[in-house]
Amino acid sequence: MKIKTYTKKDIANEFSRRQNQSVRKSIEHTDTFFNILRDILIEDNPYTRVEIRNFGVLESKPTKAKPRARNPVTNEEIYVPAHKKTRFKPGKLIKEYLRKPI
Repeated sequence: MKIKTYTKKDIANEFSRRQNQSVRKSIEHTDTFFNILRDILIEDNPYTRVEIRNFGVLESKPTKAKPRARNPVTNEEIYVPAHKKTRFKPGKLIKEYLRKPI
């Protein structure tokens, strides 16, 4: 099975096609959008939630430190400090489509 990977440039090209504008301008808009999302998710707030209707929710939340985690390769015990974790929860339309049998 071949996996199709889309890049930011692919999204910008599709945006320019749908909006009938230049690719250069759509790349600027796409970059701006993703920069805004990134800046919101890396804020100092412990919990961050970006809800985009009919698409989904992007969340950033803290995790606890794990003082006794294990490296599965070497079986060595390591310490994993507390950090932030991101999660994407798809919206209703995407969820319904993904639940259809292949």
